[in-house]
Amino acid sequence: MSPSASSAQPRLAVVGIPGNRRVGLFQDAARAAGLAPARTVSWPAVLRGETEFHPGETVRVDSPGEDPEVDRLLRGGDDPTRVEGSARWYARFTSAVREVAEAAATAGAVLLDDPGDIAVLFDKRLCHGVLDAAGVPVPDSPTSGPDGAPVRGWADVRALMAEHRMPRVFVKPAHGSSASGVIALETAGPGRVRAATSVERDEEGRLFNSLRVRRCTTEREAAVLVDALAPDGLHVERWLPKASQRGRVADLRVVVVAGRATHAVVRTSRSPMTNLHLGGARGDLDHVRAAVETAGGSWSAALAVCERAAACFPDTLCVGVDLLPSTGWRRFAVGEVNAFGDLLPRLTGLPGSGAEGLDTYGAQIAAVLDRARKDRVTESP
Repeated sequence: MSPSASSAQPRLAVVGIPGNRRVGLFQDAARAAGLAPARTVSWPAVLRGETEFHPGETVRVDSPGEDPEVDRLLRGGDDPTRVEGSARWYARFTSAVREVAEAAATAGAVLLDDPGDIAVLFDKRLCHGVLDAAGVPVPDSPTSGPDGAPVRGWADVRALMAEHRMPRVFVKPAHGSSASGVIALETAGPGRVRAATSVERDEEGRLFNSLRVRRCTTEREAAVLVDALAPDGLHVERWLPKASQRGRVADLRVVVVAGRATHAVVRTSRSPMTNLHLGGARGDLDHVRAAVETAGGSWSAALAVCERAAACFPDTLCVGVDLLPSTGWRRFAVGEVNAFGDLLPRLTGLPGSGAEGLDTYGAQIAAVLDRARKDRVTESP
């Protein structure tokens, strides 16, 4: 996966937030590969119906996050820290991605991200169902797939937990990201409930994301949160006991580019949520590999699980896979697959991945160049 651009010079465009760090890192990778800067098509312009591409462009769809104007256009609110409105956000976002795809096809441009894949990746219920149907190990879930059980509120959550013998579950907004609205829920009999979440509720009942994980110790507290989140859609899955590193629970974000696991980072936390912005910390990947091998497992097999998950979305160049190691480091399951899970600054490629020395964006540029070379060879007389 060499970054050399000597044999092909694709013209790049990126749908993103101008000045955002994601777009900046992608531009840095293009520059390092000797390519001209990607033409930026702003999300505000897309949402105003002003999408335009040029013939022959290779188009990357990037995250619409971290911009208050875009969040307002998608969610309909004025505060990007609010949790509610994710169903509206999803409907408007996926509609906009479809419009991007249509505009690209009309112009003769090529997308690196499939709108159908993105629609599934941003619905945890659908994504879980696709993975499960493909034989990818995932936590048990009664809400999985298009025919999964509906969750209208706390009573449904309690009933599903009892029916499926799940005393510990994660309750997730179907269209959330970055642990927004996620509740790690434990029950131990009638009225005995504990929950961990980053959601805060103000005096008017509005829900906000915070940067700290707090504990709920009563059923009433948990019920109020679930009932407030339910109208936007909820996904419920078994809370798997995870392995630990130095006394902290651990999981991994593995980036898969063009079908190959290229980058991995260990995330550790003292709370059930390992997201780095919620107080999680990067762990030691060498220690993880050693722990897996010592336990009689296979690190290459763990990466293969991620590649199998990514293969469910073959028309999308890059995804980030949340890999959940079981206690003892021998088995792994996939928690989620993320369309925009590649923001891991300064992280270079795994040994043997073909992306050594490249960050996640450099690996994607290299994959685009490899694809362009192959296309040129195919087209040669």
